[in-house]
Amino acid sequence: MADEGGTWASIKENWRVVLLVLIVLASVFALFSPTLAPSTDTPGSTANGSAADTGVTNLQFGLELSGGTRIQAPLVGVHATGVDIPEGTERATIRQGVAAGLENASAQDVAVRFPGEYGDTTQQTTVVEVRTANVTAAQLDAALNEAGYEADNTYNRVSGITQQTAVTVLRQKVNEAGLSGGTVRVVGGDVIVVEVPNANQTAVRDLIESRGQVLIQAYHQNENGTYVRTTVMDSDDLRQVGNAQQIQGGQGAEVGVVVADDSAEDVQQRFVDTGLAQEGGTECSYEQSPNSTEPCILLVQDGQVLNSFAVDEGLAEPMRTGEWADDPQFRLTTGNLSTAQEVAINLRAGALPTELDLNQNSMLYVDPSQSDRFKTDSLIAGIAAVLAVSGVVFARYQRVEVAGPMIVTALSEVVILMGAAAAIGYPIDLSVIAGFVAAIGTGVDDLIIIADEVMSEGEVTSQRVFQSRFRKAFWVIGAAAATTIVALSPLAVLSLGQLRGFAIFTILGVLVGVLVTRPAYGDILRSLLTGKH
Repeated sequence: MADEGGTWASIKENWRVVLLVLIVLASVFALFSPTLAPSTDTPGSTANGSAADTGVTNLQFGLELSGGTRIQAPLVGVHATGVDIPEGTERATIRQGVAAGLENASAQDVAVRFPGEYGDTTQQTTVVEVRTANVTAAQLDAALNEAGYEADNTYNRVSGITQQTAVTVLRQKVNEAGLSGGTVRVVGGDVIVVEVPNANQTAVRDLIESRGQVLIQAYHQNENGTYVRTTVMDSDDLRQVGNAQQIQGGQGAEVGVVVADDSAEDVQQRFVDTGLAQEGGTECSYEQSPNSTEPCILLVQDGQVLNSFAVDEGLAEPMRTGEWADDPQFRLTTGNLSTAQEVAINLRAGALPTELDLNQNSMLYVDPSQSDRFKTDSLIAGIAAVLAVSGVVFARYQRVEVAGPMIVTALSEVVILMGAAAAIGYPIDLSVIAGFVAAIGTGVDDLIIIADEVMSEGEVTSQRVFQSRFRKAFWVIGAAAATTIVALSPLAVLSLGQLRGFAIFTILGVLVGVLVTRPAYGDILRSLLTGKH
């Protein structure tokens, strides 16, 4: 019983060391436990757009350490906020009036968003946005004034809602394309960054360079006998999009779609009104004789006709009777499987609100073999840093009981940081590794301050003397830690690319040091110097 009491008293006295051990064990569990391993079975399943480590750890690697492509480019467009528009003015009237004052834009390029639309309670004013190239904020302001409207501010970039919509669509495109681990984010306020590990430049650029607006249109004659194109269905009308598949026994490929219940009757009526559902079906000769064909269905993507096809009686008859709306399924045909796959991706993801300005893009491709060299070099640099620090510490104190725990404690910080990265799925890149190295440097620096303060005034004869000296040292490192956190906080909060990872893990390392490892080292040093356990 006495031994148990002594053990419990020792644990209570050295609870900071116990806490450090528990946190290190939890970090090791996060690093190696199969239960926390990132899933790579489904597209885009890895967190934060990283690639899972193929080794024994649960670490996920960023672009530099996994290989792949990064493309960053701004979205095309400008916008105005606080636009004063008379109550009751139709949206179409606003779009036409603004477009009339711009040489390089049409009414289709102008978007108007009234306060509170689409559930956005943060938008308190009317926003007018022009989503086309070669239009400046000054030109938009002049066009608004010419149309009789006034704006509080105009900006040479698209609005925040448009940016977030584009990010959502691009993420969906990357996932639907099967590019596992891709990430899309906004940096610098208006630049979209797309990162896809283990993918080449061509595949990523082809995926994101178009808006991906897919329309199903009727090509038919109006009452004047002129051929026109009428949209009968778009991605918003769809509830489900199937996978692209080769047509059995024939040429081309197809994509099966299911129309949403609340759109089925409208789509059905459009088929009837445009003549697509005429008795006996239609014979389409759009490609051979567009001025003398019966009504055709056109599959249009970003304004380009991908394919034209007829409507057989098997589809036309239930359209006419109204039965099709009870089971609203449809098949889109294309000339080849790759086109069908692209159509399916765009239908699932939806259309980008505007294009990416890839003429101003910054593209980076890291070959997987080069990324392997980065991993090796990073490991060598880390080992070299540890050996260098260890050598300096031993040379300075020449006492194993002081320097040994110092090195072990500093390395425990790295284990904790790596465990945190594995637990939250944060991708490890070169900037994060720089944060790890900074954590080692600042950690050992603080531990040296503690050792010097404790030992500089002679032998430590009691725990009371030790605690007095330790508090003085801790105030110094606490103030230094606060300064570091304040200085790096803007980098951690703002979207500044790779600098953010460095700042986040440096700050995390400082917090772990001040709250966990420095106090634990103090307990270890006290026990070794005073002989009290």
